[in-house]
Formats: sequence, C-alpha cells, structure tokens
Amino acid sequence: MKLTKQAELYRNLKGESFSIHGLPEDERKLITELQSKAKRTKEWSSFRNFWMSRVGEFYEQKGLSRPQILKTAGYRIGQDLASRMGIKQGWMRHPDYRDELESIIHQRFKTRREFCEATGLSEDMVSHVLAKRKHLAVNTLEESLRRIGYTLHIAPAAQG
Repeated sequence: MKLTKQAELYRNLKGESFSIHGLPEDERKLITELQSKAKRTKEWSSFRNFWMSRVGEFYEQKGLSRPQILKTAGYRIGQDLASRMGIKQGWMRHPDYRDELESIIHQRFKTRREFCEATGLSEDMVSHVLAKRKHLAVNTLEESLRRIGYTLHIAPAAQG
C-alpha cells in the first residue's frame, strides 16, 4: 500500500500496518525514494537489486548489523514493494495462511510430525494443505492454532 500523508501508515501484503510518522526524516526520505523507484521501474529484478543495495547501504552507514536491518521500516517496505511488483508480474503469488503455517512449523517445531501432534492435525492433511491441494476448515484451523498458542486474525486486504 502507498504511504498516506494523512495517517503516514504503511500496510503490507499481510495486512500489517506500521507508522512512518515517528521515523527520522532521512528514513522517511528513503521510503519515499523506494516507493518512487518502484513506480518507475518496469522489471521486478531491477527493483529488487536496487532496493536491497540502497537499503543495505543506508542502514550500514548508521552502523546497523544485518539482523538489525531486517527489522527496519525501510527494509520491510522495500521487501513489500518488491513482492507487490513480483506478484503483479507473475514471478510470485500472494501469501496466504499456509505460508504462515509453514513458518510456524519451521520456527517452533523440530518436525512437521511434532507440529501435527501438538495441533491434532493429521500429517496427511498438513501435507496436502502446505502443498496447496486442500484447505483447512476455519473452525479446524482455529482450534488447531489455539492448541499451540495462536489465533486467527482478519486483516484489511492490502491495496495495490
């Protein structure tokens, strides 16, 4: 989503919003530069190369480490703008709940089997869901996530 002057909020493809208002002026200028470049650039790979280099250079000059850079507004917005362009050009697809499930499995569990035991889902079903062949019913997903300390969240759809 574009940065709005009124609210100075940025909403990414996952529907997460964060404020740009409190950022230093030079960081806000970086974000404006990224958005402007994304509008003018025709090829996803060209923009990807640009934003990664520009953002890395910007934050490295401030003394940030790579892990710290990954958490910055400039990095998150650059990544989101590149993802939007990649989706529009057919290089990638919109993220969905299955991507988040896969991330939870990799971050919190040693194996998919361990995840299945904790959530009560069958390994076969999880395999089909992650392969994008099936979907989980909302009530099944909600109950499974509750068992491992998560909840469903409905967020506004990202625009553009």
